[in-house]
Amino acid sequence: MKTILVLMDTLNRRYLKTYDEKAKGITPNMDLFARDCAVYENHFIGSAPCMPARRDIFTGRMQFLERGWGGVEPFDITLPSLLREKGIFTHITTDHTHYFEIGGENYCYLFNTWDYHRGQEFDTWISRVNQPPVDSESYGKKSSQYVLNKTAFVSEEEYPSPKTFRSACEWVEKNRGSDDFFLMVESFDPHEPFDCPEEYHRLYDDNYKGREFCWPSYAEVTEPADAVEHLEKCYLGTLSMADYWFGKLLETLKENEMYEDTLIIFTTDHGHMLGEHGFTGKNIMHAYNEMAHIPLMIHFPGGEYSGKRIKQLTQNIDLMPTILQHHKCDIPERVKGKSLKDILEGKEKDREQIIYGWFGRAVNVYDGKYTYFRAPESRDNSPLYQYCGIPSTCWRYFDERYAEKIEMGRYLPYTRYPVYRIPALFPEDYSGNIDFVMDSRLFDLEYDYAQLQNLEDREKEAVMCRKLVAGMREAQAPEEQYIRLGLEKYLEEYKEGC
Repeated sequence: MKTILVLMDTLNRRYLKTYDEKAKGITPNMDLFARDCAVYENHFIGSAPCMPARRDIFTGRMQFLERGWGGVEPFDITLPSLLREKGIFTHITTDHTHYFEIGGENYCYLFNTWDYHRGQEFDTWISRVNQPPVDSESYGKKSSQYVLNKTAFVSEEEYPSPKTFRSACEWVEKNRGSDDFFLMVESFDPHEPFDCPEEYHRLYDDNYKGREFCWPSYAEVTEPADAVEHLEKCYLGTLSMADYWFGKLLETLKENEMYEDTLIIFTTDHGHMLGEHGFTGKNIMHAYNEMAHIPLMIHFPGGEYSGKRIKQLTQNIDLMPTILQHHKCDIPERVKGKSLKDILEGKEKDREQIIYGWFGRAVNVYDGKYTYFRAPESRDNSPLYQYCGIPSTCWRYFDERYAEKIEMGRYLPYTRYPVYRIPALFPEDYSGNIDFVMDSRLFDLEYDYAQLQNLEDREKEAVMCRKLVAGMREAQAPEEQYIRLGLEKYLEEYKEGC
């Protein structure tokens, strides 16, 4: 049995013709691949952004209700570890820089072997005592380190994501004829900065002459309309570059007779705002469909189910049990995901709802028709705790400022491992200012997929609160989350009904 998981960071579903024939993205290889796949139409994130999404994938559980950004925990039962216990060889090739920063610990070390390609975003790679200047007139984010890293991108082949796909192709060639492996190919592109050679800009007639803008802030839009249009084209160009190299991987698999009989899963961690709802970036705003509704295509061995469109609700926590099942491995009891093949074949009961979100912000529920964003009850956003065995988060540790308030105990219901319980003391503990998520919102996606018309319907809101509580109970959410969100009444109803 062979499995390849292709995870393309920040892949916006709305630009793929697989999901919208009028989509702007020029992605011929993804389009062609989709014809050989079962296409999942109601696939959503669980935890976001980058590292929380990966812990979901690696453990088959949602972490955003108990933990923000962080690494693999000592008590986690992970996909690569279970595969290795069964003698299945595992390898990851990636240019995702967060794996090698504080707060991204231990993911790659779970694999038999790993390969990392330097240079993305703030990767502390090219070293110069004297940092180069950045363009102070440009819009969005700036980084002297990235200016240095770019000096190594002397040709398209030397950009980090193309190097990732080239590495995957080389691995396939050197392992031709092998069986019993799991290969994870993780491209950071089209994550920002949206940087690609000029030929990809020409695909989208990008004639912008204004200030540089390829790296958006996570903020309300303040840039002029032509700059935002250019930003979108920068994203699209980077998407098309990633598609080209994805095509090279597919070509290599076919040339080496490792395509037809391989389970190939293609998805992303989350999307990205490019001006929609008045925002660029992610994290600070509500989890609109642009970020939460993501693509998933699966090539089953022998082309089984190719052309089938699956309507059931699915999430990235379903990847782990799908891959374990394919390799005839037992699925741990603590895993909350479901086999995507079983869902397709009608062997799993359809979900009544899914929940998703960012740690410490609004918690969101979707039932196939309505989406409901449940805001925190108050601006102090409490009570709110992180539960972890390794006290690190994005680019930092939980330091002395937290020391007097940290407790330790067996707080998590699915493990006997004692963990730290760390209170959220600062906005950076939950992705910053919560002003933009302080109002609960309700949308009918059947008539308002763009989520532009907030519904004022107390009765329907109550229904969605009950569904949200049911989803949170399934995910084993910490009890204080119900208080933070003002859901105590609905929690009591749920308990009385059980």
